[in-house]
Amino acid sequence: MPIYTYRCENCGVQFEKHQSFTDNPLKTCPECKKKALKKVITPTKIIFKGSGFYATDNKSPSGNSASTKKSETKSETKSEPEAKPASTEKSE
Repeated sequence: MPIYTYRCENCGVQFEKHQSFTDNPLKTCPECKKKALKKVITPTKIIFKGSGFYATDNKSPSGNSASTKKSETKSETKSEPEAKPASTEKSE
């Protein structure tokens, strides 16, 4: 049976309740006895583990996995030697 979280919009109390899929949602708050209950939507996280799943199914947040990092090589560029300025010697 799933667990549903409810919050009262009147008094702010929040609680969890085991209910069947076919049960009607609760409407009356157990604290203030007013009909102000709303279901709280909570995100769930599913991680598939085991031999039946590929390693690429659970990627790292950055999108790069540690085992597939490529080593980058820097190529050295050779520059031509700079031309030396001609000396300006005066002949006397």
